[in-house]
Amino acid sequence: MQKNQSLSRPSYPAQIPPVSFAEACSILAAQSAAILAAHTFKTQSHTLAQALGRVLAAPLFADRDQPPFPRVTRDGFAVRAEDLANGTPLRIVYQLRAGEPWLSERSPLGPGEAIEIMTGACLPPGANAVLMVEHVQQVSGTERNGDAHRTQQQRFILPQIGRSLNAGENVVPQGSEARQGDRLLEPGKRLGPEQIALAAACGFSSLAVGIQPKVAILATGDELVEPSASKENSGTDVSKQGSPIPSHQIYNSNSYALAALVHQAGGIPLRQRPALDRLDDLAACIRRGLKSAPLLLLTGGVSMGKFDFVKDVLVGMGAEFFFSGVRMQPGKPVTFGRVPASKGRPERYFFGLPGNPVSAMVTFRVFVQTLLAALAGERHWQPRTALAKLATAIHSKPGLTRFLAAHQDSSQPTPTVSPIQTQGSGDLAANARANCYVVVPDGCTVLEADQIVQVLPH
Repeated sequence: MQKNQSLSRPSYPAQIPPVSFAEACSILAAQSAAILAAHTFKTQSHTLAQALGRVLAAPLFADRDQPPFPRVTRDGFAVRAEDLANGTPLRIVYQLRAGEPWLSERSPLGPGEAIEIMTGACLPPGANAVLMVEHVQQVSGTERNGDAHRTQQQRFILPQIGRSLNAGENVVPQGSEARQGDRLLEPGKRLGPEQIALAAACGFSSLAVGIQPKVAILATGDELVEPSASKENSGTDVSKQGSPIPSHQIYNSNSYALAALVHQAGGIPLRQRPALDRLDDLAACIRRGLKSAPLLLLTGGVSMGKFDFVKDVLVGMGAEFFFSGVRMQPGKPVTFGRVPASKGRPERYFFGLPGNPVSAMVTFRVFVQTLLAALAGERHWQPRTALAKLATAIHSKPGLTRFLAAHQDSSQPTPTVSPIQTQGSGDLAANARANCYVVVPDGCTVLEADQIVQVLPH
């Protein structure tokens, strides 16, 4: 399709100078804080099995003391620690399993007595410590049973030579983890397995969570076509079959990549058909995206090319640009802003991401995910980064924060990271072989081998 050059372009304001990567992150943090302060988030109830990855919408309170009783942490013998000091054998009087109640007719543990006990059981009355079974030597003996002529076999224990025991050892006191009524989790916490375990331990079968934010996704460009519905990866070589699309066109990978990233980040992706490089079609697609979701992601059309109309359309809609370009590589043309409310539609946020696929994915991870977390009601979100030892030196030009495709090896105690040779921000094959990006700070000219560096995992 021939590009439409007859449509007039709206006047565009003076070019906004690109900001540093640190400045862009600060702008995102400020806008995210404003969203969290001003928005009233809709909620719904989900079972614990459904709540993984959702954002908690109400505080979680302890329903009772945690633990609700003095909890034994080792298999062994409940004793009075002071009884071990004189070296006298202790007589085993009972056995107590986890989940077994202490019967009211039983007397508290007395001097010279021990109770065989299992991990997770309640420490019985009278006992103040647990001697681990590994630290015990058991002995047998006899004891008179009220009759001078009758005896019965008894079991006794002694600590191993050199072993001592202090009161409270191998026991978690009641309420030491939390007291009944304590606030254990605050709203805005992303729920992982640890938080779900805590909720279950408090007896909750469901939790109030925030509604997943929708994200409209719009790729732009006449060159884009959808992947073939008849093309299935069966493991056979399809290169000899020829390409089902003209050589000057490419498959629309960005929409699928961004949809996967949105889903991974806890949002609901709404993919649209690619927009043509025409002002009228692009404007219609942008209006549709802004109507359908509080956040619109555009890819392509944000650079300085003759047919890069995205900014023109947004300016015509009265958009406010928080930044237009970031001193980073890849991703320098990335744009972030907000479109005011119009005709019953509330204000909407947008990102104009570069059309190069690696650039789009990097800018999503470092910028879009921050705002998406805020729209979900998540507080204190930070990009997931790690540290690793650089396998080979990296030489860089100052002036840009760079994200280099790399592979991190975590099989050793100190993870190592090796850059991957790539043909640039369009090299999806190299990006797929990588599992992280090495972050080269602005102003850095060299990262030496064996230096500890920051990495941004995939």
